[in-house]
Amino acid sequence: MKQHIDELKQAMKQHGLWQKQPPAEEKFLSTQPFSIDTLAPEEWLQWVFVSRIEAMLAAGQALPANFEIAPYFEQSWQAMPTYSDVICILKKIDGASKS
Repeated sequence: MKQHIDELKQAMKQHGLWQKQPPAEEKFLSTQPFSIDTLAPEEWLQWVFVSRIEAMLAAGQALPANFEIAPYFEQSWQAMPTYSDVICILKKIDGASKS
């Protein structure tokens, strides 16, 4: 999984989706899936998903299983075909969660 996360981070940086500063703290208080009401898709991906997976890996914790996040990003970025490589990496991550 770490390899896929590293690959994801690199692709996000190549597309200018990686941010240096996190969003305001109150934006993380959303109760909606993917914080859809407060965060842009790439913000959620970086500051919630990647951060949590990296923290779990560092702590040696079991990772979540059987999730699918790629469909959300396929829908969110349907007008951005240049992000297709990022979506492919997300599909790899989804697949890894099932093994």
